[in-house]
Amino acid sequence: MEEGSCQNSVPGSGFVDKTRIVEAKPLRSLAPVLPKSLQSSLSGRYPSVFPPFVLFEEPQESQPSPAPMPAPIRSYRDPLDEEEAPHGANGETSSPMEGLNGCNVDDGQKRVVLPMNSCKSSQKRSKKTKESPFDLSSSVGGISMAKREDGDREVVNLVLMTYDSLRRRLCQIEDAKELNTTMLIKRADLRASNAMTGKAFRTNMRRRVGAVPGVEIGDIFFLRMEMCLVGLHGQSMSGIDYMTIKDELQEETVALSIVSSGVYDNDAEDNDVLIYSGQGENFNKKDKHVIDQKLQRGNLALDRSSRRHNEVRVIRGLRDAANRNAKIYVYDGLYKIQDSWIERGKSGGGVFKYKFVRLSGQPSAFAVWKSVQKWKMGSSTSSRTGLILADLSTGVESIPVSLVNEVDNEKGPSFFTYFHSLKDPKPFSLLQSSHGCNCNKTCVPGDLSCSCIQRNEGDFPYTANGVLVSRKPLVHECGPLCKCSPNCKNRVSQTGLKHQMEVFKTKDRGWGLRSLDPIRAGTFICEYAGEVIDVAKVNKNRGYDDEYVFDTSRIYDPFKWNYEPSLLEEISSNVSCEDYDIPSPLIISSKKFGNVARYMNHSCSPNVFWQPVLYAENNQSFLHIAFFALRHIPPMTELTYDYGCSSHADHSSAPKGRKKCLCGSSKCRGSFG
Repeated sequence: MEEGSCQNSVPGSGFVDKTRIVEAKPLRSLAPVLPKSLQSSLSGRYPSVFPPFVLFEEPQESQPSPAPMPAPIRSYRDPLDEEEAPHGANGETSSPMEGLNGCNVDDGQKRVVLPMNSCKSSQKRSKKTKESPFDLSSSVGGISMAKREDGDREVVNLVLMTYDSLRRRLCQIEDAKELNTTMLIKRADLRASNAMTGKAFRTNMRRRVGAVPGVEIGDIFFLRMEMCLVGLHGQSMSGIDYMTIKDELQEETVALSIVSSGVYDNDAEDNDVLIYSGQGENFNKKDKHVIDQKLQRGNLALDRSSRRHNEVRVIRGLRDAANRNAKIYVYDGLYKIQDSWIERGKSGGGVFKYKFVRLSGQPSAFAVWKSVQKWKMGSSTSSRTGLILADLSTGVESIPVSLVNEVDNEKGPSFFTYFHSLKDPKPFSLLQSSHGCNCNKTCVPGDLSCSCIQRNEGDFPYTANGVLVSRKPLVHECGPLCKCSPNCKNRVSQTGLKHQMEVFKTKDRGWGLRSLDPIRAGTFICEYAGEVIDVAKVNKNRGYDDEYVFDTSRIYDPFKWNYEPSLLEEISSNVSCEDYDIPSPLIISSKKFGNVARYMNHSCSPNVFWQPVLYAENNQSFLHIAFFALRHIPPMTELTYDYGCSSHADHSSAPKGRKKCLCGSSKCRGSFG
């Protein structure tokens, strides 16, 4: 049971419904059932014939055992298991290949442990880190040795963005392998993580109980490796992460974090309670010999944490609506184990159950996801508090855009006509011809005979699931002149909204935009729709007279989003330039005509960026502004981008001058516009 199985069934407060449990027994009340030969061999060594760890066997039907008094798992222990605790049950340790934390050692090697209040990595790992020839502080990313041990928000974001950029690039190469067989990539996520760990491009490598610096409650992860790289959960496969600590004169294992896969979650009313199943060898597997779970490794760590009442990080898994075979993980904060017991699983084996209760005073995370699910399943008029309109787009978008106000009594923003793209766009004259490609059905990555791929420097700009690989001076998409089908994957920005959006009233910045769905980094969000303003008229009038304007001629803070070639030494290709190359300035006003993009507020630390996209229509090329997710964005998180600053020294293009910035970012410039 590599992920802790997580067969959740929440018992009632203060009791266990034994009518729903087959042979439910607390651990200490179960007498060991052993062969007579083993009993005789243990009688001298263990007077009570009670070894440190035993298997639980079902009582014979002919002689049913009477139901004992309830008792927690933690009360079941033998004095000898305290001596063996540093190595886990039966002297075993976790496999060194289970995770990326560097704290698991080979069997037979004793772990070096430290007090809980300073849970550092093992001496062996520390020595390897110090002897590493790769100095990241003077190379890729600039992560210092101190930041590798203890990170912050900026470093965590850097690590996650760098990892995802590598994964996207490897996916791009994998997608093109059918026509280019010189490079065969398997499991881009694992290969990207190997590249990162091989050069110590990680953070929070120091093991710890409790919160992880730079990781915030509500953060989402699309892959287990992402959690490993930022130190949230050290196991890439197992659902229970733990370490050995030394407290006073005692050494024992404690749980650091768990991942609940969510496969067996029920609709518990209390989202702050999690019933977590322990690890077991053949738990719920068909045609396997029934084996009870053992009090060792992760199960032993949970038992010790239950007794010590230490905080445990809980990551909840939810099924990805966009990919039913994948999961999205949300960090739900710190929990403590309140109770534990044993019950029979579907296979008949004994299963450890642990009741986790969330610590109070933490921001909502998993509860937000559950609320969103209820809104989506409920009626449009009663399931959403503060709902004003069920669909602001009045049917223009294939996915409805709700309008919500939970702040005051304002009934909605100023009137405008919802429009999905540009109104009266102006064509651009390019050196390259504007004719479309001649591909049959869809364009194929790696097909250099495709004229659209040629315009994108020989690379298909999107992965197979429609995620932008890299920022480019211009992204050339297929258009109406192309012979490929309308569902070609090189038309990402032309297919409308992919996520359910919500226009909502903010507390101090007017109306804003957020998504009810989680958004993966590089995912298309929307186009900036509106009327194209004539640049000559703007210059003549020394500015424009409305605030709903997007201007490509503004000055925008540079940032790096593309992959770092030095982390993929085996790939001999140059990273694409991230400086935009726009043929001529484009100014768009969404005051009268527009879409949801008009509601995105400014931030000096945005989670969305814009990318110029070009495609041909009516034998002419037209420029569009598409927005993409800069990093993973949790549901109900406001979407923001950098508005930039006027390029005029006297700010004459902005009649009201610079506006005060209220983004609240640690990097806030104080003003924008």
